[in-house]
Amino acid sequence: MPSYRRPYLIVPVFIVLCSLGAGLYTGRASAASQPDDPVNQNFKQFTKIYAAVERNFADRVDPNVAIYKGAIPGMLHVLDPHSNFFDPKEYAALKEDESGHYFGIGMTVQEHDGKTMVVAPFAGSPAYKAGFRPGDVIVEVNDKKTDGMTSLEVATLLKGPKGTPVQVKVAREGVDQPIAFNLVREEISRSSVPDAFWLKPGIAYLKVEQFNDDTGQDVHDRLKQLGEKNIQGLILDLRENPGGLLTEAVDVAGHFLKKNEVVVSHRGRAQPNKVYTAQSGGTGRDYPIVVLVNRMTASAAEIVSGALQDHDRAWILGETTFGKGLVQTVYPLSENTGLALTTAHYYTPSGRLIQRDYSHISFLDYYYHTNLDQRNTKDVKMTDSGRTVYGGGGITPDQKYTAPKLDKFQSLLLRKYEFYNFSAKFFGARQSTALPKGWSPDASVMNDFENFLHQEKVEFTPADFNSHRDWIQEQLKREMYITAFGVNASDQVAAEQDPEVQAAIQALPKAKALLDAAKKTLVERMDSQRAAR
Repeated sequence: MPSYRRPYLIVPVFIVLCSLGAGLYTGRASAASQPDDPVNQNFKQFTKIYAAVERNFADRVDPNVAIYKGAIPGMLHVLDPHSNFFDPKEYAALKEDESGHYFGIGMTVQEHDGKTMVVAPFAGSPAYKAGFRPGDVIVEVNDKKTDGMTSLEVATLLKGPKGTPVQVKVAREGVDQPIAFNLVREEISRSSVPDAFWLKPGIAYLKVEQFNDDTGQDVHDRLKQLGEKNIQGLILDLRENPGGLLTEAVDVAGHFLKKNEVVVSHRGRAQPNKVYTAQSGGTGRDYPIVVLVNRMTASAAEIVSGALQDHDRAWILGETTFGKGLVQTVYPLSENTGLALTTAHYYTPSGRLIQRDYSHISFLDYYYHTNLDQRNTKDVKMTDSGRTVYGGGGITPDQKYTAPKLDKFQSLLLRKYEFYNFSAKFFGARQSTALPKGWSPDASVMNDFENFLHQEKVEFTPADFNSHRDWIQEQLKREMYITAFGVNASDQVAAEQDPEVQAAIQALPKAKALLDAAKKTLVERMDSQRAAR
């Protein structure tokens, strides 16, 4: 479910995550060339140009900036939008994101009005046990003031070796003096499968945020804990999932497919052709599935979506996905840097190459993905039951769903973080953050929020507030559940309120019909093959 707490820099973050590609491989970079071949000649020309720049440019030239921030990224971006060079800091972050583990105190922070604020502590983390709350403003880390720092810089200060102490001071709404927390850093493990719960009896919801080292196992474990044998329908949410590790995508798709069914294949000029199949197979897991996708569903998430669609195993609902069909190999380089280079194209089981054309648009236009109707009409394939699907433009959903657009008043409240700010003030001076089970904002809380908006000098009319009363109540409940019950409880509330999730529940009979049709087609083919023999 889309979260209004997401930073507005979602596209740059998406670019970095997407650079991992559908598959992550480790390789060794090598370059063998003859003295007079074109590579050598061009390298000599580059050396002459760089020497002229270094001698004559008006200011002193920093070679690290000129080469690592200019020449190399420029060369890679001419090749394709996903090949990338990572400096030491970026490369370390990439490896951390891939593993899903780091050492710190365990909370999400974001920048707001020039300050670094706590969004939410992770359940069970040192920050959670110490009592950090959403809305706390981090003012010092180990006696170092955070004035003028970015949230990334503050997050870096909070991380450190396992077992080391860190003191964090926060300013809290309703408390006169900063509160000092003394913590010990621990290993923080962030599951890429944060949510698995029952939406209603027999109908389960599973959210996969990205594909890292443990995603396949996490999916198996979450469904086992939920009681998979009792599932009569599954909503698999892959919205805004930027992808990750190819092997984990194969594992997740394989959980729902029959053993040895093709999940994906890849081919490249210098890479051997390889076909990945379901290893365990979803024997007995024949419940209908609706997969939720949007324009930011990419890479490994598209592998899962494409495999389930091509085998008629799931009904795809939402927007056309991002359209990334390129595989990157990550080559570790010297000085703790790395090169993510496109080395192959991947294809869905039917043979579709879903990569969008990027040859005639700008880098930003490609990543913002405004054209949701792009497809290659020459790349026409069939699913197992004979449905027509196309390559060249991501995974086209079986049923389109576009989220309702927010009006001016709704956008204003979200942009100014008014629900987040009110929640921080509501809980600020309270000793306890407890709320009754099943709590919802009552008339008193709604009146307090309306007065709060006036204090914040938000321009609106009584008609604006009254016409959005139900929506405001939902947003307050989502936000305040984070402090009172934790992020997972808030996520469940958000899913239950999400109209697209409700549309997915309504679409489960279509997924069941699709599954039954695929089974019937398979039986007919087997009978036909026996008759031919």
